[in-house]
Amino acid sequence: MGIEELLSCPSLPLLSLNHVSFVCKSVIESARFYQEVLGFVLIKRPSSFNFEGAWLFNYGIGIHLLQCNSVNDVRAKPLVINPKDNHISFQCTDVALVKRKLEEMGMKYAMAVVEEGGIQVDQLFFHDPDGYMIEICNCENLPVLPLSACPLKKSSAYNESNKWSRVSLANVKALHEAEMERRMMDNLFADMIDITM
Repeated sequence: MGIEELLSCPSLPLLSLNHVSFVCKSVIESARFYQEVLGFVLIKRPSSFNFEGAWLFNYGIGIHLLQCNSVNDVRAKPLVINPKDNHISFQCTDVALVKRKLEEMGMKYAMAVVEEGGIQVDQLFFHDPDGYMIEICNCENLPVLPLSACPLKKSSAYNESNKWSRVSLANVKALHEAEMERRMMDNLFADMIDITM
């Protein structure tokens, strides 16, 4: 299947992100971390599972913890916090308060700042007990805008390497741009209604 065929396929009928799943050295230790540090609550897990694990929920998302078969199944916890590593991100109301609480708990963290059009987003990164990266940010400061509404500045290397795709995908982009923008705005509107209720 070519790229044009992939882009012309209708998107999957998805509703939202349900959960993220992590393999753990110790489900008990990781569950305690997600409860005490991030405020998640243990919820009932289907009894038909034949392996140890735990389900937690808060902020509209689930965290599913799975006990590893061997500690070798879980990567070693990185010594350095790299904000460009895979991570999950949570918005917060007060990054400075989160920073103070992590310091009180003796947790190692790294900070970063993203700026766009005079808007500043503060980011705080740290690891869970198994080395999975977590970000806490005030990302709500940055508006969510469809790409069609934002002219992007791309490097000359990007533009040169993608000449063929701009030509071959121009028609596909034109067909789907309005539909994707409509879906994004519908979802944003639905989220805003949920927040106000």
